[in-house]
Amino acid sequence: MSEPPQPRVRPTSVPTLVVTALVAGVAGWLLFARFYGSLPPLPLLPAITLAVLAIVEGIAALSTGRRIARKPGTEPVNALSVARYVLIAKASSAAGALFAGLYGGGLLWVVQNRGQLASAAADVLPAASGAVASLALAAAALWLEHSCRIPPDPDEEKKAER
Repeated sequence: MSEPPQPRVRPTSVPTLVVTALVAGVAGWLLFARFYGSLPPLPLLPAITLAVLAIVEGIAALSTGRRIARKPGTEPVNALSVARYVLIAKASSAAGALFAGLYGGGLLWVVQNRGQLASAAADVLPAASGAVASLALAAAALWLEHSCRIPPDPDEEKKAER
């Protein structure tokens, strides 16, 4: 009797994130086109929050990668912590792509209309900041996910070469 298939977490697909960002970008543009006059000005705080999350995940990626590779001066990493980091990274990459699309669509709309509406000109900086911070979050999340991979065993690589 064969063994039942083992569940696996697959790496996040970058093309899926790109499609998510593009679809969200179209939705963001349409939402801005339809509701812009009735919305309050774009705040800068969400962009700052996304940037802080990107920095935290970048630091976690650097630390986790070093610990998994057992670099000198680092403590071993708890396997359950790595599993949690992977889940956080997968969720953050999807959220980063979604927000990048929404901010990108909104940015496109406010740039197109900044000459006609003073409020649109004022929203260019928050929209651009949000788009950049969202992209940074998605990139940091992908890095964290990559850092959580177990490096190949050198002994097994030598056996495979023979």
